[in-house]
Amino acid sequence: MHLIFGSLTLRKLIFALCLLVMGCGPASGPAPSNPAGLKIVCTTTMITDLVQRLAQPDAQVVGLMGAGVDPHFYKASASDVAKLQQADLVFYNGLHLEGKMTEVFEGVKKTRPVVAVTDRIPKDRLLVHQGTPDPHVWFDVSLWAMCIEPVTSTLIARDPQHAVEYTTRAKALAQEMAELDSWCKTELATVPAERRIVVTSHDAFSYFGRAYGYEVVGLQGISTVTEAGISDVTKLVDFIKRKKVPAIFVESSVPRAAIDRVSQDSGAKVGGTLFSDAMGASGTPEGTYDGMVRANVNTIIEALR
Repeated sequence: MHLIFGSLTLRKLIFALCLLVMGCGPASGPAPSNPAGLKIVCTTTMITDLVQRLAQPDAQVVGLMGAGVDPHFYKASASDVAKLQQADLVFYNGLHLEGKMTEVFEGVKKTRPVVAVTDRIPKDRLLVHQGTPDPHVWFDVSLWAMCIEPVTSTLIARDPQHAVEYTTRAKALAQEMAELDSWCKTELATVPAERRIVVTSHDAFSYFGRAYGYEVVGLQGISTVTEAGISDVTKLVDFIKRKKVPAIFVESSVPRAAIDRVSQDSGAKVGGTLFSDAMGASGTPEGTYDGMVRANVNTIIEALR
């Protein structure tokens, strides 16, 4: 029997297929060392969501931090360090958000890529407070969309066999974020201009304010490591009374005692909980980046409008 497939005989065809199965045949790039795909570890819930959207199902993506976790305070556990050391790639926010993990990252990056997703955001687009860059870039959807490219290019560099899949997902996600950004602008513009003031537990929403035309005031600074004092509470209460702010907000990853005191002293109601440094619980709408942003916008609109 002489079965022909192009110019190959059956014997040659079988031989060629064997080479491909063993990884010895021609390919578009080196195959991942892990047959189940790259092992990727991320820090915050927002980054985990971003990388999952771009990498899965061609890679395994796990996050270190869960819902309600404050990355400013987060310290890597022994099991976290083990996960980082076993990963093929590590993605983190940067801009000092995960400040207590700096030494761990320095050790891990000696043997594998450790990538800050914010590295390619133009410096002139970053906000700076007292010489320190504000790390909360995800609240400006157009800025967070800039984090797609460094993640995608890193995935392709490490796993070129799935370059087409990574690129396709990146284009789709960029389009979704453009639509989300447009939705935020439209919805938030429905609040009267004089009521567009967002008062929160800590200064995590400055990018949000700049992007969507809101004045933002936080009881604490850009990091929750510094605690608010009595004078901070007094100044904020005076501001709320002077501006006649109708509602203020607690945050999902920050203790609410101080902001409750501000509410009591100022007369402004607590308008709801905003997701700040972490998304909602896994499996809920707020457990995705898109769902978290929409939940925050709806909470703000309902409280202020």
